[in-house]
Amino acid sequence: MPSISRRHLLTAFTSGIAASLLARAARANNLDLGQMEMKEDYDSIASPVDVDASASPLFSPYTLQATENALRKYTEIAGRGGWPRVGGKERLQLGDRNADVVSLRRRLVVSGDLAPSLADSDVFDSYLEGSVRRFQARHGILASGVVGDTSRAALAIPIDVRVNQLQINLVRLRAMDGNLGGRYIMMNIPATEAEAVNNGTVEQRHNTIVGRPDRPSPVMSTQVQNVNFNPFWTVPLSIIKKDLIPMMQKEPDYLADHHIRIYDPQGQEIRADQIDWNTDEATRMRFTQDPGFDNSLGQVRINIANAYGVYMHDTPEKSLFGSEYHFDSSGCARVQDVRDLCAWILQGTDYTRERIDEVIRSGDHVTAAPLQKVPVFWTYVTAWATPEGIIQFRDDIYNKDGYASLAVVSNDMPG
Repeated sequence: MPSISRRHLLTAFTSGIAASLLARAARANNLDLGQMEMKEDYDSIASPVDVDASASPLFSPYTLQATENALRKYTEIAGRGGWPRVGGKERLQLGDRNADVVSLRRRLVVSGDLAPSLADSDVFDSYLEGSVRRFQARHGILASGVVGDTSRAALAIPIDVRVNQLQINLVRLRAMDGNLGGRYIMMNIPATEAEAVNNGTVEQRHNTIVGRPDRPSPVMSTQVQNVNFNPFWTVPLSIIKKDLIPMMQKEPDYLADHHIRIYDPQGQEIRADQIDWNTDEATRMRFTQDPGFDNSLGQVRINIANAYGVYMHDTPEKSLFGSEYHFDSSGCARVQDVRDLCAWILQGTDYTRERIDEVIRSGDHVTAAPLQKVPVFWTYVTAWATPEGIIQFRDDIYNKDGYASLAVVSNDMPG
């Protein structure tokens, strides 16, 4: 499928169309556009907030308007000289007391994460910890409240880079012309998050694990075809070459331990010791993993039509969702709480959430189709704002924004 940006960029919104859509959506929801100005609620930002609490989808007139407001706000900050540098190189955390804490406070005041009245103390107190958590959450960093290397890298990105990032992503947001359907799934790759949207409201949000930089998840628009419960997994050729062959050279029992069967070009099952693993002979074989709890797809696969051979699925490695680094697949998307998403996709069929659990417990390989095709959009947005006034940034993991400093994510220590 062609990518969203390629398909829509040449017909991006003009400001008049965007304003019209915004007004129409506001009337439909009885909202005042004046309520969508960026909020400066320092009472709430003295402590951690849920930065994903908004019910507005990423692709909506409200998000577009809020992001335009954010661009104006950051342009004004740039005009005033930007934000100060955070001093030192050491980790900063609750209880610390030094001049670097003062510079951290002043940096967070400028970006709106800390109240101006709290700018000058040299003590890392609970108010500052809450503001650090807010900053981290807005930047897709594990909200530990500790300022480590990852947070320092994000704090150090210059204001002009953030302004340009907002401008780039406004084009991406405007490119979505609103014809997305009443019900759809949108996965924002840099945010490693998927939304299930119904009539302009986010009904579910799911954390995802997406493609690592050398095996990126594609930007595309497509549809859900069906859902497999207790799926078989046919190993893609790319994984046979990059992963399976090297693994078998080190661990000859790997396939047997993971219940992966080998079939020759004639469809006959063969043994692993019949293949010379020091050659490319294995690339001519088909490898299929049996259904089960340790299946690489977990217990669910959501099939989506595309030319990239990717899909959305469960995983037996649930601990991955608790890590800071969510770029660890070969292009597919692992979805947290995927059974809930399947129940949403299959709404109106016999496959309720309870029925899905029953089918999975049975171990039977079952395929279910939605009543109507559900559009799916995999997109790439690294900067946006919510109607609640929370400005979000994510690392440019695939280097599509063109600034090396935006790829600051770390998979090491939190913060």
